[in-house]
Amino acid sequence: MRFLRQLLRRTPFYPIYKRLGHYPDYLYWRLRGRPPRPPHLAKQRLVKHYARQRGLRVLVETGTYYGEMIAATRSTFAEIFSIEFDPKLAAAARRKFAALPHVHVLEGSSESLIPEVLAGISQPALFWLDAGYCAWNGNFADSTRLLRELDAILSHPVAGHVVLIDDVVPFSGVDGTPDVKELQRYIVQRFPGRSVQVDTGILVIRYG
Repeated sequence: MRFLRQLLRRTPFYPIYKRLGHYPDYLYWRLRGRPPRPPHLAKQRLVKHYARQRGLRVLVETGTYYGEMIAATRSTFAEIFSIEFDPKLAAAARRKFAALPHVHVLEGSSESLIPEVLAGISQPALFWLDAGYCAWNGNFADSTRLLRELDAILSHPVAGHVVLIDDVVPFSGVDGTPDVKELQRYIVQRFPGRSVQVDTGILVIRYG
């Protein structure tokens, strides 16, 4: 099955295959008692939940991949910035969302591009960060990259940003992914007034 999936990834049908699998994956996850690694549909619902709860209209995402989060939240946010390191994936996403002027797919390193995006943001935003987004293609993740991104976001003069970090809880300390407890201590000590909690397997950072 894994071999077939690898072959399918090389075809233009893989994004459709992934999208069709969202609901079966979600139901199977619920049947297993909601283990720490949630399926993408649960992640989409969590992003929408915090956006509605906090009245956030801007989404900043690291790790576009096949654009599933953009597609799921394109009507939720007035502005979406999605950062993708892989040139082929970034180009495919730009083509896919070319008709949506509020969607901006940026190619490059997220630790370099997040400060640039922040410079143009004047209202609270929701940040959907992938702790290990470089590891899916066989490369190891770099935990220092995530810390630099968090420093930029949590030091930003606009108050009220909400940060959701994917792939930290299920992969805590694995292949360069930050350890959850160490990351929680780092945020609380360096940025007083922020609360850090785990919600549906996702690390959530917010004010209060």
